[in-house]
Amino acid sequence: MKAISASWLPLTLLLGTVISQNTEEPDSYTECTDGYQWDHETQHCKDVNECATIPEACKGEMKCINHYGGYLCLPRSASVINDIHAEGQAPNAPRPPPDVQHNPCPQGYEPDRQGHNSCVDIDECEYAIHDCQPSQQCVNTAGAFHCTCPDGYRKTGVECIDIDECRYRYCQHRCVNSPGSFNCQCEPGFQLAGNNRSCIDVNECEMGAPCLHRCYNTYGTFICRCNQGYELDRDGFTCNDIDECSYSSYLCQYQCVNEPGRFYCICPQGYQLLGTRLCQDINECEMGTHQCSEFQNCVNFHGGYRCVEKNQCQEPYIQVSDNRCLCLNTNPLCRDQPSSIVHRYMSITTDRIVPSDVFQIQATSIYPGAYNTFQIRSGNEQGDFYIRQINNISAMLVLARSVTGPQEFILDLEMVSMNTLLSYRSSSVLRLTVFVGPYSF
Repeated sequence: MKAISASWLPLTLLLGTVISQNTEEPDSYTECTDGYQWDHETQHCKDVNECATIPEACKGEMKCINHYGGYLCLPRSASVINDIHAEGQAPNAPRPPPDVQHNPCPQGYEPDRQGHNSCVDIDECEYAIHDCQPSQQCVNTAGAFHCTCPDGYRKTGVECIDIDECRYRYCQHRCVNSPGSFNCQCEPGFQLAGNNRSCIDVNECEMGAPCLHRCYNTYGTFICRCNQGYELDRDGFTCNDIDECSYSSYLCQYQCVNEPGRFYCICPQGYQLLGTRLCQDINECEMGTHQCSEFQNCVNFHGGYRCVEKNQCQEPYIQVSDNRCLCLNTNPLCRDQPSSIVHRYMSITTDRIVPSDVFQIQATSIYPGAYNTFQIRSGNEQGDFYIRQINNISAMLVLARSVTGPQEFILDLEMVSMNTLLSYRSSSVLRLTVFVGPYSF
């Protein structure tokens, strides 16, 4: 009886043949190890596919993977390099395991199955005859193999442990470790550079920052600014109009008008803007915008004008010029009247600071040896004015009390000339019309 030959695997494949010594009628039998069965066609033991023959070989969420001489139950998410079936192997299916017991080649090698008289390397990784852990990868080498860890892992003992790349400060800002890898994150206002580790500033202004008016990019953020006449809201984005008129009553001399982003000053009727805030009286008489006739004179005052008749002389006076009336000595009615009346006009602003000099009276002719005095003959019943004599030939009309316009005063300012040696006395009147404007400008 011949000895039984066997080939070694992790799940041992045993093929035994017994031949009778009687060469005329040999008696033979076959026997296979567990997980294999005899194939009469090939005269070899072939693997039994337990996944196909055993009902519900794996329970629950496990999947059945057939293997040489047995099967494995693995999670459905697990992957295998080779799923070997006994029959109909694919062209790239692993070769049958080497016959180690009758292997004349060095360790890690087997005879060339193509019939060449040589030894070829055994791929321990392909045959799964390595001792690498599930967390490791098997790498075949000439005559041997070695176990390595995937990228992102390091070998500690026989296991592969995840490398915490974040400990090595690979990221400029924030690092998030993950099994076998890591990823870098940037603070708000930054984005990852092309190397996926550095952080570069984001120009929010070019990416639609919510600034209502103007946007300025800064390192890591941005700031909003408003146009002139606006102020930034508390939200940092919105621009609100500044009501400049509410800040001060001195912005405009008369009235301030606010508009979105700006303000402007206006003046009352009869005035025009001088610059941007002051009001100036419009002289309608000089501009020719008055409505006076050819028989009238135009008299301008603060805020308006007045048309007065050119001939204002009344009996016994006769007109000698547009504004002067004369009473002749030959006329008996002129004996107790001023010899002349001269019409003058002036304008003052309302609420003028008092006392205030408003008009100077000057004698046009002087009699030798005469003494001149000045007085307000009429029109000052409320005592709003008084006369301050400067010298023998001039005096000043003074505003004694603050007056509010619009109103007007008609004052007869009289100059009396006396000569005691000649017993001479005469007088002349300046009829002054004072227009008080409605405003203080």
